[in-house]
Amino acid sequence: MRQERNNIFAGVDWILVFFYIVLVGFGWLNIYAAIVEENNFEILDFSKRYGKQLIWIGLCFPLIILILFFNSKFYEKYASIFYVISIIALVLLFPFGKEINGAKSWFNFGFMSLQPSEFVKACTTLGIAKLMSDRQYNLKLVKNQIKAFIIIFLPALLITLQPDAGSALIYLSFFFVLNREGLTLNYIIIGVTCISIFFLTVLFGVNKILLSLYVIISIILIYLIYKGGKRFLRFNWYKIIGLYTIIALFTFGTAYIYNNVFKQHHRDRFEVLLGLKVDNKNIGYNSYQSEFTISSGSYFGKGFLKGDLTQGDFVPEQDTDYIFSTIGEEWGFVGTSLVILFFMLLLFRIIYLAETHTNKFGRVYGYGVSSILFFHVAVNIGMVIGLLPTVGIPLPFFSYGGSSLWGFTILLFIFIRLDAHKNYDF
Repeated sequence: MRQERNNIFAGVDWILVFFYIVLVGFGWLNIYAAIVEENNFEILDFSKRYGKQLIWIGLCFPLIILILFFNSKFYEKYASIFYVISIIALVLLFPFGKEINGAKSWFNFGFMSLQPSEFVKACTTLGIAKLMSDRQYNLKLVKNQIKAFIIIFLPALLITLQPDAGSALIYLSFFFVLNREGLTLNYIIIGVTCISIFFLTVLFGVNKILLSLYVIISIILIYLIYKGGKRFLRFNWYKIIGLYTIIALFTFGTAYIYNNVFKQHHRDRFEVLLGLKVDNKNIGYNSYQSEFTISSGSYFGKGFLKGDLTQGDFVPEQDTDYIFSTIGEEWGFVGTSLVILFFMLLLFRIIYLAETHTNKFGRVYGYGVSSILFFHVAVNIGMVIGLLPTVGIPLPFFSYGGSSLWGFTILLFIFIRLDAHKNYDF
Protein backbone atom coordinates (compact mmCIF):
# COMPACT_ATOMS: atom_id res chain seq x y z
CA MET A 1 0.00 0.00 0.00
CA ARG A 2 2.80 2.41 0.92
CA GLN A 3 4.54 1.60 -2.35
CA GLU A 4 1.37 2.53 -4.21
CA ARG A 5 1.27 5.86 -2.40
CA ASN A 6 4.75 6.67 -3.67
CA ASN A 7 3.78 5.92 -7.27
CA ILE A 8 2.02 9.00 -8.63
CA PHE A 9 0.44 6.92 -11.42
CA ALA A 10 -1.00 4.28 -9.10
CA GLY A 11 -4.78 4.08 -9.43
CA VAL A 12 -4.95 6.60 -12.29
CA ASP A 13 -8.01 6.03 -14.47
CA TRP A 14 -6.38 5.58 -17.86
CA ILE A 15 -9.73 5.66 -19.62
CA LEU A 16 -10.14 9.31 -18.63
CA VAL A 17 -6.55 9.99 -19.64
CA PHE A 18 -7.24 8.37 -23.02
CA PHE A 19 -10.31 10.57 -23.60
CA TYR A 20 -8.26 13.62 -22.62
CA ILE A 21 -5.45 12.80 -25.06
CA VAL A 22 -7.87 12.11 -27.93
CA LEU A 23 -9.81 15.34 -27.38
CA VAL A 24 -6.71 17.51 -26.99
CA GLY A 25 -5.00 15.88 -30.01
CA PHE A 26 -8.02 16.18 -32.28
CA GLY A 27 -8.60 19.71 -30.99
CA TRP A 28 -5.10 20.74 -32.03
CA LEU A 29 -5.61 19.25 -35.53
CA ASN A 30 -8.64 21.48 -35.97
CA ILE A 31 -6.82 24.56 -34.67
CA TYR A 32 -4.11 23.78 -37.21
CA ALA A 33 -6.71 23.41 -39.97
CA ALA A 34 -8.36 26.71 -39.03
CA ILE A 35 -5.10 28.70 -39.10
CA VAL A 36 -2.64 27.05 -41.50
CA GLU A 37 -1.97 28.89 -44.73
CA GLU A 38 -2.06 27.13 -48.09
CA ASN A 39 1.57 27.92 -48.86
CA ASN A 40 2.93 27.10 -45.40
CA PHE A 41 2.12 23.73 -43.83
CA GLU A 42 4.95 23.79 -41.29
CA ILE A 43 3.67 22.28 -38.04
CA LEU A 44 6.41 23.72 -35.80
CA ASP A 45 5.88 27.34 -36.80
CA PHE A 46 5.70 28.85 -33.33
CA SER A 47 4.85 32.29 -34.69
CA LYS A 48 1.43 30.89 -35.60
CA ARG A 49 -1.30 30.19 -33.08
CA TYR A 50 -1.26 26.45 -33.78
CA GLY A 51 2.46 26.44 -32.94
CA LYS A 52 1.82 28.34 -29.71
CA GLN A 53 -0.97 25.92 -28.84
CA LEU A 54 1.48 23.06 -29.34
CA ILE A 55 3.72 24.66 -26.72
CA TRP A 56 0.79 24.90 -24.30
CA ILE A 57 -0.03 21.25 -24.94
CA GLY A 58 3.58 20.28 -24.27
CA LEU A 59 3.55 22.24 -21.00
CA CYS A 60 0.45 20.31 -19.93
CA PHE A 61 2.57 17.22 -19.25
CA PRO A 62 4.72 18.73 -16.45
CA LEU A 63 1.53 20.39 -15.16
CA ILE A 64 -0.18 16.98 -15.00
CA ILE A 65 2.84 15.45 -13.23
CA LEU A 66 2.71 18.29 -10.69
CA ILE A 67 -1.02 17.72 -10.07
CA LEU A 68 -0.51 13.97 -9.62
CA PHE A 69 2.52 14.53 -7.38
CA PHE A 70 0.42 15.89 -4.53
CA ASN A 71 -1.57 13.53 -2.36
CA SER A 72 -5.32 13.82 -2.83
CA LYS A 73 -5.70 14.94 0.80
CA PHE A 74 -3.67 17.99 -0.15
CA TYR A 75 -6.48 19.26 -2.38
CA GLU A 76 -9.10 18.80 0.32
CA LYS A 77 -6.96 20.37 3.04
CA TYR A 78 -6.07 23.48 1.05
CA ALA A 79 -9.27 23.79 -1.01
CA SER A 80 -10.37 26.94 0.86
CA ILE A 81 -6.96 28.56 0.33
CA PHE A 82 -7.08 27.83 -3.41
CA TYR A 83 -10.53 29.42 -3.53
CA VAL A 84 -9.45 32.57 -1.67
CA ILE A 85 -6.38 32.96 -3.91
CA SER A 86 -8.57 32.67 -7.00
CA ILE A 87 -10.90 35.41 -5.70
CA ILE A 88 -7.91 37.66 -4.99
CA ALA A 89 -6.66 37.05 -8.54
CA LEU A 90 -10.02 38.15 -9.96
CA VAL A 91 -10.01 41.30 -7.81
CA LEU A 92 -6.45 42.20 -8.88
CA LEU A 93 -7.56 42.17 -12.51
CA PHE A 94 -9.37 45.48 -12.04
CA PRO A 95 -6.22 47.54 -11.24
CA PHE A 96 -3.62 45.38 -13.00
CA GLY A 97 -5.44 43.46 -15.73
CA LYS A 98 -4.89 43.86 -19.45
CA GLU A 99 -7.94 44.94 -21.42
CA ILE A 100 -8.69 42.86 -24.50
CA ASN A 101 -11.88 43.34 -26.53
CA GLY A 102 -13.28 45.65 -23.87
CA ALA A 103 -12.79 43.24 -20.94
CA LYS A 104 -10.13 43.24 -18.21
CA SER A 105 -9.79 39.48 -18.06
CA TRP A 106 -6.06 38.93 -18.52
CA PHE A 107 -2.78 39.28 -16.68
CA ASN A 108 0.02 40.19 -19.08
CA PHE A 109 3.41 38.75 -18.13
CA GLY A 110 5.19 39.96 -21.26
CA PHE A 111 6.00 36.55 -22.73
CA MET A 112 2.48 35.28 -22.13
CA SER A 113 -0.98 36.26 -20.92
CA LEU A 114 -3.16 34.27 -18.52
CA GLN A 115 -6.91 34.48 -17.96
CA PRO A 116 -7.63 33.81 -14.24
CA SER A 117 -11.30 33.00 -14.83
CA GLU A 118 -10.25 29.75 -16.55
CA PHE A 119 -8.49 28.58 -13.37
CA VAL A 120 -11.11 29.89 -10.95
CA LYS A 121 -13.55 27.20 -12.13
CA ALA A 122 -11.36 24.47 -10.61
CA CYS A 123 -10.82 26.51 -7.43
CA THR A 124 -14.55 27.16 -7.02
CA THR A 125 -15.24 23.45 -7.51
CA LEU A 126 -12.72 22.70 -4.76
CA GLY A 127 -14.33 25.35 -2.56
CA ILE A 128 -17.87 24.03 -2.93
CA ALA A 129 -16.64 20.43 -2.43
CA LYS A 130 -14.87 21.50 0.77
CA LEU A 131 -17.98 23.23 2.10
CA MET A 132 -20.37 20.38 1.33
CA SER A 133 -18.08 17.63 2.62
CA ASP A 134 -18.19 19.10 6.13
CA ARG A 135 -20.01 16.58 8.34
CA GLN A 136 -21.98 19.38 9.98
CA TYR A 137 -23.18 20.76 6.67
CA ASN A 138 -26.84 20.26 5.83
CA LEU A 139 -27.83 21.59 2.42
CA LYS A 140 -31.52 21.56 3.34
CA LEU A 141 -30.96 24.47 5.75
CA VAL A 142 -31.45 27.88 4.13
CA LYS A 143 -28.38 29.37 5.85
CA ASN A 144 -26.21 26.60 4.36
CA GLN A 145 -27.74 27.12 0.93
CA ILE A 146 -26.77 30.80 1.18
CA LYS A 147 -23.16 29.80 2.00
CA ALA A 148 -23.05 27.64 -1.13
CA PHE A 149 -24.57 30.41 -3.27
CA ILE A 150 -21.95 32.90 -2.01
CA ILE A 151 -19.08 30.56 -2.92
CA ILE A 152 -20.56 30.00 -6.37
CA PHE A 153 -21.73 33.48 -7.29
CA LEU A 154 -18.92 35.62 -5.81
CA PRO A 155 -16.49 34.67 -8.63
CA ALA A 156 -19.37 34.86 -11.11
CA LEU A 157 -20.08 38.44 -10.03
CA LEU A 158 -16.41 39.47 -10.29
CA ILE A 159 -16.18 37.90 -13.76
CA THR A 160 -19.37 39.67 -14.85
CA LEU A 161 -17.87 43.02 -13.79
CA GLN A 162 -14.80 42.51 -16.05
CA PRO A 163 -17.17 42.30 -18.06
CA ASP A 164 -17.25 38.68 -19.25
CA ALA A 165 -20.86 37.51 -18.96
CA GLY A 166 -20.20 34.35 -20.99
CA SER A 167 -17.66 32.98 -18.51
CA ALA A 168 -19.90 33.99 -15.60
CA LEU A 169 -22.78 31.91 -17.00
CA ILE A 170 -20.73 28.75 -16.40
CA TYR A 171 -21.35 29.03 -12.67
CA LEU A 172 -25.01 28.16 -13.19
CA SER A 173 -23.77 24.61 -13.82
CA PHE A 174 -23.15 24.23 -10.08
CA PHE A 175 -26.90 23.93 -9.55
CA PHE A 176 -26.60 20.40 -10.98
CA VAL A 177 -24.03 19.65 -8.27
CA LEU A 178 -26.22 21.08 -5.52
CA ASN A 179 -29.22 19.16 -6.83
CA ARG A 180 -27.23 15.90 -6.68
CA GLU A 181 -26.42 16.61 -3.05
CA GLY A 182 -30.01 17.26 -2.01
CA LEU A 183 -30.99 20.76 -3.12
CA THR A 184 -34.64 20.83 -4.16
CA LEU A 185 -35.46 20.94 -7.86
CA ASN A 186 -37.49 24.08 -7.18
CA TYR A 187 -34.44 26.26 -7.78
CA ILE A 188 -33.82 24.77 -11.20
CA ILE A 189 -37.54 24.93 -12.05
CA ILE A 190 -37.67 28.59 -11.02
CA GLY A 191 -34.53 29.31 -13.05
CA VAL A 192 -35.87 27.63 -16.18
CA THR A 193 -39.20 29.43 -15.73
CA CYS A 194 -37.47 32.81 -15.41
CA ILE A 195 -35.36 32.19 -18.52
CA SER A 196 -38.48 31.12 -20.44
CA ILE A 197 -40.37 34.24 -19.36
CA PHE A 198 -37.39 36.36 -20.39
CA PHE A 199 -37.30 34.94 -23.91
CA LEU A 200 -41.09 35.06 -24.27
CA THR A 201 -41.13 38.69 -23.10
CA VAL A 202 -38.52 39.62 -25.70
CA LEU A 203 -40.41 37.69 -28.36
CA PHE A 204 -43.99 38.81 -27.69
CA GLY A 205 -43.74 41.89 -25.47
CA VAL A 206 -44.47 42.41 -21.77
CA ASN A 207 -48.24 43.04 -22.07
CA LYS A 208 -49.04 39.84 -23.99
CA ILE A 209 -46.88 37.64 -21.77
CA LEU A 210 -48.17 39.14 -18.52
CA LEU A 211 -51.78 38.72 -19.65
CA SER A 212 -51.12 35.13 -20.80
CA LEU A 213 -49.44 34.21 -17.50
CA TYR A 214 -52.30 35.71 -15.50
CA VAL A 215 -54.85 33.75 -17.53
CA ILE A 216 -52.94 30.46 -17.08
CA ILE A 217 -52.42 30.99 -13.34
CA SER A 218 -56.03 32.06 -12.87
CA ILE A 219 -57.30 28.88 -14.54
CA ILE A 220 -55.07 26.77 -12.27
CA LEU A 221 -56.21 28.66 -9.17
CA ILE A 222 -59.88 28.33 -10.10
CA TYR A 223 -59.37 24.58 -10.34
CA LEU A 224 -57.58 24.47 -6.95
CA ILE A 225 -60.28 26.57 -5.32
CA TYR A 226 -62.92 24.30 -6.84
CA LYS A 227 -61.14 21.25 -5.36
CA GLY A 228 -60.26 22.82 -2.02
CA GLY A 229 -63.22 25.11 -1.51
CA LYS A 230 -63.19 28.23 0.66
CA ARG A 231 -60.66 26.62 3.00
CA PHE A 232 -57.99 26.75 0.27
CA LEU A 233 -58.75 30.41 -0.46
CA ARG A 234 -58.78 31.36 3.23
CA PHE A 235 -55.34 29.92 3.96
CA ASN A 236 -53.62 30.85 0.67
CA TRP A 237 -55.00 34.25 -0.33
CA TYR A 238 -51.77 36.06 0.60
CA LYS A 239 -49.73 33.56 -1.45
CA ILE A 240 -52.00 34.16 -4.44
CA ILE A 241 -51.56 37.94 -4.20
CA GLY A 242 -47.82 37.49 -3.78
CA LEU A 243 -47.62 35.23 -6.83
CA TYR A 244 -49.42 37.74 -9.05
CA THR A 245 -47.21 40.56 -7.71
CA ILE A 246 -43.96 38.65 -8.24
CA ILE A 247 -44.90 37.73 -11.81
CA ALA A 248 -45.78 41.34 -12.61
CA LEU A 249 -42.54 42.67 -11.08
CA PHE A 250 -40.39 40.06 -12.83
CA THR A 251 -42.02 40.56 -16.24
CA PHE A 252 -41.79 44.37 -16.11
CA GLY A 253 -38.31 44.10 -14.62
CA THR A 254 -37.22 41.83 -17.46
CA ALA A 255 -38.49 44.32 -20.03
CA TYR A 256 -36.78 47.21 -18.24
CA ILE A 257 -33.42 45.43 -17.97
CA TYR A 258 -33.57 44.30 -21.58
CA ASN A 259 -34.36 47.78 -22.91
CA ASN A 260 -32.29 49.92 -20.53
CA VAL A 261 -29.46 47.81 -19.10
CA PHE A 262 -28.54 45.52 -22.01
CA LYS A 263 -26.38 47.15 -24.65
CA GLN A 264 -27.59 47.33 -28.22
CA HIS A 265 -25.33 44.53 -29.46
CA HIS A 266 -26.69 42.25 -26.71
CA ARG A 267 -30.26 43.02 -27.77
CA ASP A 268 -29.34 42.46 -31.41
CA ARG A 269 -27.99 38.98 -30.64
CA PHE A 270 -31.17 37.92 -28.88
CA GLU A 271 -33.37 39.36 -31.62
CA VAL A 272 -31.38 37.59 -34.33
CA LEU A 273 -31.60 34.33 -32.36
CA LEU A 274 -35.37 34.67 -31.92
CA GLY A 275 -35.92 35.59 -35.56
CA LEU A 276 -37.08 39.13 -34.79
CA LYS A 277 -34.27 40.53 -36.90
CA VAL A 278 -32.36 39.18 -39.90
CA ASP A 279 -28.78 40.41 -39.95
CA ASN A 280 -26.42 38.02 -41.68
CA LYS A 281 -23.80 40.70 -42.36
CA ASN A 282 -23.26 42.24 -38.92
CA ILE A 283 -24.49 40.86 -35.58
CA GLY A 284 -25.64 37.54 -37.03
CA TYR A 285 -22.65 37.13 -39.34
CA ASN A 286 -20.68 34.74 -37.12
CA SER A 287 -23.61 32.41 -36.52
CA TYR A 288 -24.74 32.50 -40.14
CA GLN A 289 -21.27 31.70 -41.50
CA SER A 290 -20.74 29.03 -38.86
CA GLU A 291 -24.02 27.26 -39.66
CA PHE A 292 -23.31 27.49 -43.38
CA THR A 293 -19.78 26.12 -42.90
CA ILE A 294 -20.99 23.17 -40.82
CA SER A 295 -23.78 22.31 -43.28
CA SER A 296 -21.31 22.39 -46.18
CA GLY A 297 -19.49 19.42 -44.65
CA SER A 298 -22.52 17.18 -45.21
CA TYR A 299 -22.25 13.64 -43.80
CA PHE A 300 -18.57 12.79 -44.17
CA GLY A 301 -16.91 16.21 -44.52
CA LYS A 302 -14.59 17.60 -47.15
CA GLY A 303 -11.46 16.12 -45.62
CA PHE A 304 -8.63 17.38 -43.45
CA LEU A 305 -7.27 20.73 -44.73
CA LYS A 306 -9.79 20.64 -47.60
CA GLY A 307 -12.42 22.92 -46.10
CA ASP A 308 -12.54 25.84 -48.51
CA LEU A 309 -14.66 27.98 -46.17
CA THR A 310 -12.32 27.27 -43.26
CA GLN A 311 -9.26 27.98 -45.39
CA GLY A 312 -10.92 31.16 -46.65
CA ASP A 313 -11.42 32.52 -43.09
CA PHE A 314 -15.15 32.99 -43.60
CA VAL A 315 -15.91 32.31 -39.93
CA PRO A 316 -14.41 34.79 -37.42
CA GLU A 317 -12.79 33.30 -34.29
CA GLN A 318 -12.83 29.89 -35.96
CA ASP A 319 -9.86 28.62 -33.96
CA THR A 320 -11.40 29.68 -30.64
CA ASP A 321 -15.12 29.89 -29.88
CA TYR A 322 -16.20 28.67 -33.34
CA ILE A 323 -13.78 25.74 -33.66
CA PHE A 324 -16.73 23.35 -33.96
CA SER A 325 -17.50 24.77 -37.41
CA THR A 326 -14.09 23.56 -38.61
CA ILE A 327 -14.96 20.07 -37.40
CA GLY A 328 -18.30 20.27 -39.19
CA GLU A 329 -16.86 21.28 -42.54
CA GLU A 330 -13.81 19.01 -42.69
CA TRP A 331 -15.14 15.98 -40.80
CA GLY A 332 -18.86 16.26 -41.48
CA PHE A 333 -21.79 14.91 -39.49
CA VAL A 334 -19.85 11.74 -38.66
CA GLY A 335 -16.92 13.71 -37.25
CA THR A 336 -19.05 16.08 -35.17
CA SER A 337 -21.07 13.15 -33.84
CA LEU A 338 -17.91 11.35 -32.78
CA VAL A 339 -16.65 14.47 -30.99
CA ILE A 340 -19.93 14.78 -29.09
CA LEU A 341 -19.83 11.04 -28.34
CA PHE A 342 -16.32 11.33 -26.89
CA PHE A 343 -17.42 14.24 -24.70
CA MET A 344 -20.43 12.26 -23.50
CA LEU A 345 -18.28 9.21 -22.71
CA LEU A 346 -15.89 11.46 -20.78
CA LEU A 347 -18.77 12.93 -18.77
CA PHE A 348 -20.38 9.55 -18.09
CA ARG A 349 -17.04 8.17 -16.94
CA ILE A 350 -16.52 11.07 -14.53
CA ILE A 351 -20.03 10.68 -13.09
CA TYR A 352 -19.58 6.92 -12.75
CA LEU A 353 -16.29 7.34 -10.90
CA ALA A 354 -17.71 10.14 -8.74
CA GLU A 355 -20.50 7.85 -7.60
CA THR A 356 -17.94 5.26 -6.46
CA HIS A 357 -16.34 7.73 -4.03
CA THR A 358 -17.02 6.98 -0.39
CA ASN A 359 -15.63 10.41 0.46
CA LYS A 360 -18.10 13.23 -0.19
CA PHE A 361 -15.37 15.68 -1.17
CA GLY A 362 -14.36 13.56 -4.16
CA ARG A 363 -17.95 12.95 -5.22
CA VAL A 364 -18.94 16.62 -5.10
CA TYR A 365 -15.78 17.63 -6.95
CA GLY A 366 -16.43 14.99 -9.62
CA TYR A 367 -19.95 16.26 -10.20
CA GLY A 368 -18.57 19.78 -10.39
CA VAL A 369 -16.12 18.75 -13.12
CA SER A 370 -18.79 16.97 -15.16
CA SER A 371 -21.27 19.85 -14.78
CA ILE A 372 -18.77 22.49 -15.91
CA LEU A 373 -17.63 20.43 -18.90
CA PHE A 374 -21.23 19.64 -19.89
CA PHE A 375 -22.25 23.30 -19.68
CA HIS A 376 -19.27 24.37 -21.79
CA VAL A 377 -19.91 21.74 -24.48
CA ALA A 378 -23.68 22.33 -24.63
CA VAL A 379 -23.49 26.13 -24.74
CA ASN A 380 -20.56 26.30 -27.18
CA ILE A 381 -22.05 23.86 -29.68
CA GLY A 382 -25.50 25.42 -29.25
CA MET A 383 -23.97 28.81 -30.01
CA VAL A 384 -22.07 27.59 -33.06
CA ILE A 385 -25.11 25.89 -34.65
CA GLY A 386 -27.35 28.88 -33.96
CA LEU A 387 -29.50 27.51 -31.12
CA LEU A 388 -28.06 29.94 -28.56
CA PRO A 389 -26.75 33.53 -28.77
CA THR A 390 -23.02 34.16 -29.03
CA VAL A 391 -21.62 34.31 -25.49
CA GLY A 392 -17.91 33.58 -25.95
CA ILE A 393 -17.55 30.21 -24.21
CA PRO A 394 -14.70 27.94 -25.42
CA LEU A 395 -15.10 24.29 -26.38
CA PRO A 396 -13.07 22.30 -23.80
CA PHE A 397 -9.71 20.95 -25.06
CA PHE A 398 -10.47 22.24 -28.60
CA SER A 399 -10.56 26.04 -28.57
CA TYR A 400 -7.26 27.85 -28.93
CA GLY A 401 -5.89 29.33 -25.72
CA GLY A 402 -3.34 28.31 -23.12
CA SER A 403 -5.42 29.48 -20.16
CA SER A 404 -8.43 27.52 -21.35
CA LEU A 405 -6.42 24.35 -21.97
CA TRP A 406 -4.58 24.57 -18.66
CA GLY A 407 -7.78 25.40 -16.79
CA PHE A 408 -9.61 22.32 -18.09
CA THR A 409 -6.51 20.16 -17.59
CA ILE A 410 -6.22 21.21 -13.95
CA LEU A 411 -9.96 20.72 -13.43
CA LEU A 412 -9.90 17.18 -14.84
CA PHE A 413 -6.62 15.90 -13.42
CA ILE A 414 -7.37 17.01 -9.87
CA PHE A 415 -10.36 14.70 -10.11
CA ILE A 416 -8.16 11.96 -11.57
CA ARG A 417 -5.85 12.36 -8.57
CA LEU A 418 -8.78 12.29 -6.11
CA ASP A 419 -10.14 9.19 -7.83
CA ALA A 420 -6.77 7.41 -7.90
CA HIS A 421 -6.44 7.55 -4.11
CA LYS A 422 -10.09 7.22 -3.14
CA ASN A 423 -9.56 3.76 -1.65
CA TYR A 424 -6.82 4.58 0.85
CA ASP A 425 -6.46 8.31 1.29
CA PHE A 426 -9.54 8.87 3.43
